Amino acid sequence: MNGRRSGLSRSASEDWPPPVEILNEAGASEIVLVCEHASNHIPSEYNNLGVSPEDLTRHIAWDIGAAEVTRGLAEALDAPAFLGTYSRLLVDLNRPFGCQSSMPVRSEATDIPGNIGLGTEECERRRQAIFDPFHAVIAAHLDRRTTQGRHTRLVTIHSFTPVFLGVTRPWHGGILFDRSRRFAEAVISGLSHDSMLNIAANQPYGIHRDEDYAVPIYGTDRGLPAILVEIRNDLISNVRGVEQWVVRLADVLRALPPLDEAGFVSE
Repeated sequence: MNGRRSGLSRSASEDWPPPVEILNEAGASEIVLVCEHASNHIPSEYNNLGVSPEDLTRHIAWDIGAAEVTRGLAEALDAPAFLGTYSRLLVDLNRPFGCQSSMPVRSEATDIPGNIGLGTEECERRRQAIFDPFHAVIAAHLDRRTTQGRHTRLVTIHSFTPVFLGVTRPWHGGILFDRSRRFAEAVISGLSHDSMLNIAANQPYGIHRDEDYAVPIYGTDRGLPAILVEIRNDLISNVRGVEQWVVRLADVLRALPPLDEAGFVSE
């Protein structure tokens, strides 16, 4: 076990909540929402993995504003949503388990002492307690939708920093995709109706199977339309910003062209 018990008076259920928060599971929408980096929570026994409380409020620990946007979209669209309940520093739910960034020893320019020299037992503990059950819930939900013959579009919600390692990013948002180009282009086009927004394809990141999980595994491998939405986090760091992006995204997602019987976008 890395870290030591901090003596905080949280109950066991508060300190180790279920690894996924499920909203509106029976929602009628074709959209299924996922927010892997919704929380910055680390159980007290890990002593914040050796980073400061201030660092846990930064992007390295979670995606600022992403949970609030996801919650708003779930309500606006009547869509199911699945949110992670632990910090990405403990285990990143949108990385293939065990890759270098899955349990990072350094994030941006910050060292993560509690992730240095992790043994097999601790890695497996995080996998069994957090990673596997989070993804099992989503996989089971998608399986049920397939069995029921329901159309599905997967949308994962993330946020990014305006400046990364000293480099300013010019985009307000990005739509990341693998094979779902038409889906991504429709969302980019819809958001770009606001001439003040700079929305890009596969920026500030791309989708890569060795570094990403949800889009390759739930989208590409299942043949489902799937995109990852990135929003600059200073734009959704307050209630007004969140509300604006919920309205923008909900309007665009409602206006998508219909899916045909095979689950593909109709021409």
